[in-house]
Amino acid sequence: MENLATVARIIEEQRARPGALLPILHEIQDALGYIPPEAVPPIAQALNLSRAEVHGVISYYAHFRQTPPGRHVVRVCCAEACQAVGGEALAEHARARLAGSEVTLEPVYCLGLCACGPSVQVDETTLHAQVTPEKFDALIAELESAS
Repeated sequence: MENLATVARIIEEQRARPGALLPILHEIQDALGYIPPEAVPPIAQALNLSRAEVHGVISYYAHFRQTPPGRHVVRVCCAEACQAVGGEALAEHARARLAGSEVTLEPVYCLGLCACGPSVQVDETTLHAQVTPEKFDALIAELESAS
């Protein structure tokens, strides 16, 4: 399986690093888009950890995905500054709008646009400030038409 070959390569490259678990997990997610369940046993074995320890780290950090993401990933800021200017309502709108779509919705706790929230990040590259439900719908329509 191609995923396991990628996992094995990453483990081999990173295993000697002090505190190698997090760098390995980050690199696997960067390469595959998520950390597949079949990656846990070889990581545990290489780092002399239990499977439970590896799984515990994966499930503890919200950043790590255990299932493949959709075609696009949209993050809505849920930090206090964005909540104060409508972020919670935007997140609710986003959940309803994206139900059943190929876009993965993830909460994030600060995108650094605190003075001009609510904010949204698209595919880890593009930030949008002062996002209204209408602006959100336009962003998603643009993503869907480009796919």
